[in-house]
Amino acid sequence: MRISHKSVDQPSRIRRTNMETALLRYCVNFSSHPYHKKTSAHHRVNGETQRDERCATALSRRSVLASGFSLVSSTALVFPGEGLAVVKQGLLAGRVPGLSEPDDEGWRTYRRPDEKSGGHGVGWSPIIPYAFSVPQDWNEVPVSIADLGGTEIDLRFASPKEGRLSVIVAPVLRFADNLGDDVKIENIGPPAKVINAFGPEVIGENVEGKVLSSNVAEHEGRLYYQFELEPPHVLITATAAGNRLYLFSVTGNGLQWKRHYKDLKRIASSFRIV
Repeated sequence: MRISHKSVDQPSRIRRTNMETALLRYCVNFSSHPYHKKTSAHHRVNGETQRDERCATALSRRSVLASGFSLVSSTALVFPGEGLAVVKQGLLAGRVPGLSEPDDEGWRTYRRPDEKSGGHGVGWSPIIPYAFSVPQDWNEVPVSIADLGGTEIDLRFASPKEGRLSVIVAPVLRFADNLGDDVKIENIGPPAKVINAFGPEVIGENVEGKVLSSNVAEHEGRLYYQFELEPPHVLITATAAGNRLYLFSVTGNGLQWKRHYKDLKRIASSFRIV
């Protein structure tokens, strides 16, 4: 019995027609896309854009069948990519870069910009700027209100290779109501009292038995309490300025801690109120 080629080819023709229709919609949509309108004037060849020529050529039935998969793939890659860029820009909206150019050792200094938004609502003075140094592969990352520390996390930085850091800026009124508006860290208490009270702000649990070492450093008349905790591996520098407490923490996983402890220690020790 002979099989009719007409009945066998029917599904193939339907599929080809559907693919042509989808591609035509893609070309029409692209030609009306704002980005295409903005740039087409710069890429015209003989009165037609290069993209228009490619779309016109691709609409032939043979080229559709040959390149159907790549067209679908490129559509999936191009437009979601643009959407992802918008999301990332939204997450970092309002961020003002504060990083210097790398020095001779490849380290950069971050200074909190005066124009950067942030604070604790009406009645609070602007956050006094701070600064610290990081290797050049460290960069600012978005802060989420769901993070440990919540809305009091003012900044996050991270390096895929070395670790991550955060700056918590907390109102001193959370801890005492008689410290005034020009608080020093020694007004809050000695190192042991400060780390026991505020260490949980950083690691999310009681710090009892986790403090390996503590130290007090002085820079330009201001005291900085420095702590090393384990576990988890974390270095904390604490100080106070104005009516806020600053907690600067640097951490990494086990491998990062082992390989880059010297750099992590240098980062933690570099924190200053400016």
